Amino acid sequence: MKDAMNDSMKPALKCVAVFCGSNFGTAPEHAAAAAQLGALIAQRGLTLVYGGTHKGLMGVLADAALAAGGTVVGVINRRLHERGHLHGRLTRHEVAPDLRARKACMSELADAFIALPGGLGTLEELLEAATLTQLGDHHKACGGAGRARLLPPAARAAGNRHRRRFPEARAPRHAGHRDRPGAAAGCAGGLDAAHCQQVDRPARLLTPTQRVRHP
Repeated sequence: MKDAMNDSMKPALKCVAVFCGSNFGTAPEHAAAAAQLGALIAQRGLTLVYGGTHKGLMGVLADAALAAGGTVVGVINRRLHERGHLHGRLTRHEVAPDLRARKACMSELADAFIALPGGLGTLEELLEAATLTQLGDHHKACGGAGRARLLPPAARAAGNRHRRRFPEARAPRHAGHRDRPGAAAGCAGGLDAAHCQQVDRPARLLTPTQRVRHP
């Protein structure tokens, strides 16, 4: 009964926010995972929300979604916009005054969150989204994807936290990690795993258990 109530509170999946690096990293599979996930989001009729730049994995992600005919919304902070970092072919974009406002805007727009490989900012964005889900401030799935195994330390910490009852065992746990972006998209649709798994094929990542409503 409680699980059914929690499911009813999840938003219909229409828009997915993806957090990832503005650099390419050292492994070629990072870019391949970003391209695969961007294309999958578009093919599933979902809107992609991301950080708005044309650089690094962010640019690869947006390019792939646009090439697949998808809707891509960029949310960029003013400083980067003034430096000319905005992607030139987005469906639409918003300019936020700073990084905090940018995160808040992306959170407002998205129904679920996925992190690809990236730096401290990427990890911080995903953990904040997952914390808000855990606290019940929103009811949105969160997950990580990418062969770089971006989140294993966070996954181990999450496992230890639950074993030690931080948070309480009854707290909602909508978080996970997939090495395969396809699997990660499935987690975006209704991720409520009590553990953090590894997946590396993006095709499963967007297999929503929530009902998809096309814009």
